[in-house]
Amino acid sequence: MGKLTAFVAGLIFGVGLLLAGMANPGKVLAFLDLAGAWDPSLALVMGGAIAVALPGFTLAKRMPRSWLDEPMQLPTKREVDRRLVGGSLLFGVGWGIAGVCPGPALTILFTGHWQALLFVLAMLAGMLLFTALERQRSN
Repeated sequence: MGKLTAFVAGLIFGVGLLLAGMANPGKVLAFLDLAGAWDPSLALVMGGAIAVALPGFTLAKRMPRSWLDEPMQLPTKREVDRRLVGGSLLFGVGWGIAGVCPGPALTILFTGHWQALLFVLAMLAGMLLFTALERQRSN
């Protein structure tokens, strides 16, 4: 049941990204172009996503287990540190250069654009590098 739920949630997320235009690098870059022809529509999409997610996260904080009877695994760390700021900057720069972030990149991947494949391969390489560095750091 958990895998089916994850699949349906991912499918809804992917369709939502497509409908909102977040899988269109031109639209994303227009949103990031504050000094040029700024397109604020993605800010409305993000605001809507937060408004939809907030009640669910509020409810989840109060529940010891999920509706699928799994333990809740919500973030507990609250402080802003060098690693969080650095990761956020790296994510933002990558988003600005490519015009996509990981969710939309996976959605675009199935459209046959080689740029999406390159982005996803670079993203996976970054994840592997992070895992290796974390393993080395903990030893």
